[in-house]
Amino acid sequence: MLSNCFDELRKRSALVHNITNYVTVNDVANIILACGASPIMADDPEDAEEITAICGGLNINIGTLNQRTIPGMFAAGRKAKELGHPILLDPVGAGASSLRTNTAVDLMKELHPTVIRGNISEIKTLIQGSGTTQGVDADVADAITEDNLDEGIEMVKAFARSTGSIVAVTGAIDLVSDGNQCYVIRNGRPEMGKITGTGCQLSGMMTAFVTANPENPLEAAAASVSAMGLAGEIAWSHMSKFDGNATYRNRIIDAIYNMDGKILSEGAKYEIR
Repeated sequence: MLSNCFDELRKRSALVHNITNYVTVNDVANIILACGASPIMADDPEDAEEITAICGGLNINIGTLNQRTIPGMFAAGRKAKELGHPILLDPVGAGASSLRTNTAVDLMKELHPTVIRGNISEIKTLIQGSGTTQGVDADVADAITEDNLDEGIEMVKAFARSTGSIVAVTGAIDLVSDGNQCYVIRNGRPEMGKITGTGCQLSGMMTAFVTANPENPLEAAAASVSAMGLAGEIAWSHMSKFDGNATYRNRIIDAIYNMDGKILSEGAKYEIR
């Protein structure tokens, strides 16, 4: 059950190394703390490998990619792979530039991440090895809807099988698959798209979930997606007339802080296909 994954995370207090987007690094750290885990941020090549060795999981997010941090990503990834630690790759903006696309594809091929999490345009770029996105947001034309859901599920399953990774595609409808099963998750609010970094936060939190639940990585990844969407719903219900996206961001983190397995179990909206 998804609820067990959340409760297990609270018990184990996973330590997660994040090489992540400096636009959202503080929010990523805070949501990892809110879910019951502990974050470390280190991206210098001389530091990243050693820090990875003392952590339980690694979150690599290419949102603010630069030539200084790329070697750190590979160094940390190789160490995590050597130690058998879970690795999550968030290919932010893959398809928007050659540097992002090539780096994401190279990281995927060399590190064989436990989880690949992105929006549908980023995932399609990794499948094709090239593509286009609108900045770091998904192209509307790529969106997974009820009309093309079956096709989307098969695409995600096929990509998961070909990579050996759990693939999590987040959007209005979220898909999380290991190649055999696919969680179709319908938690969330459209207003979450007005906050910079909800995807980055989810990647950090998902890494914590998977690290704390090594026996059930698919279920753990799905639990984190549902928890984030549910947090968006709970946070929105507490918004007042004069609140805006800054308040909403904080309320989402607060909702995760106050969530547990029981709340997740009662609020999760998903099916397995």
